[in-house]
Amino acid sequence: MITRRTFLKTACLFPFALKLEAAEPRSPLVEARYYRKLTEPKNGVGCVLCPRECVIPDGELGFCRARKNMKGTLYALGYGSPCAVHVDPIEKKPFFHVRPASTSFSIASAGCNLRCKFCQNWQISQVSPLETTNYTFPPEAVVEAAVKSGCESIAYTYTEPTNFYEYMLDVAVLAKKKGLLNVYHSNGYINPEPLKQLCAYLDAADIDLKGFSQSFYTRFCEADLKPVLETLKTLKEKQVWIEITNLLIPGQNDGAAMISEACTWIRNNLGPDVPIHFSRFFPMYKMTNVSPTPVSTVERARDIAVKSGLHYAYTGNVPGNAGESTYCPACKKLLIKRTGYSILSNDVRNGKCRHCGVTIMGRWSA
Repeated sequence: MITRRTFLKTACLFPFALKLEAAEPRSPLVEARYYRKLTEPKNGVGCVLCPRECVIPDGELGFCRARKNMKGTLYALGYGSPCAVHVDPIEKKPFFHVRPASTSFSIASAGCNLRCKFCQNWQISQVSPLETTNYTFPPEAVVEAAVKSGCESIAYTYTEPTNFYEYMLDVAVLAKKKGLLNVYHSNGYINPEPLKQLCAYLDAADIDLKGFSQSFYTRFCEADLKPVLETLKTLKEKQVWIEITNLLIPGQNDGAAMISEACTWIRNNLGPDVPIHFSRFFPMYKMTNVSPTPVSTVERARDIAVKSGLHYAYTGNVPGNAGESTYCPACKKLLIKRTGYSILSNDVRNGKCRHCGVTIMGRWSA
């Protein structure tokens, strides 16, 4: 059963594919997994889940707004209380090399450990779970609903999954037992130890690479680039399937030199088979004065990625563009034809190109 809890201030909700029963229960408080108790300040705690490692006084929230210190114990506020639940095409995450044309049961709890000025989901990422309309939805119910919905995966998405780490991990453990894939779209801002624990259950990760310079991360995200790159290396080491999304903002992170440097780093550190999605920016949140990204910019970025040696580069959110489709890196023939989130044809057979037989990397079937 999924029940609803309403607060005075609510964030926007994604459309629901499930029938919800109105109710106002209180979700149980769940202790955070990664923190330490401090002697100073009194009853203070030090969160060690992400690179910020917040020192949180008694009664206060962490930077992500999703963790609260209550008398020296750190609690994960969003546990079992998603503010967004939906059944999505896997291509929306976006994953182009994971079970094409399947659906993914998608959940999110409010909060984020970055402050991106261009956030596309700021209504729920830049607030606390205490400020959103939430649904009581324990891990067992999530997995049951995913199975009943005919989904092949559960996606932790929309906000930053790190902020609801405990909830995500407990769902993932149960999902694995039911044969479901676990996939997440993340900013990659997480410490190595919790990431490695998650990797035991994680099948695929799409990491937002916001830009490829420290100055960009500092100015626009209030964060650092290095931990994100370390996360990508760890995912590769743990054999989690990786896809990367790069939102291109006119005049900020869309220069040819920066894109080329990022693609070269990906090829050298992760390999040429990691797909990269270049997406158009649209005026949002604190950057409403910036024009939308021209289609020609994402097309140019895709060309740079291919010339840099990456086998799979995509133009995102440009429905009908040829760059949405997958081509064989060997014979160059069209393999998966896409428009928007729809698959029009698929010539990947048992993980191989139907035309020339070369292996096409991804997570294609059970």
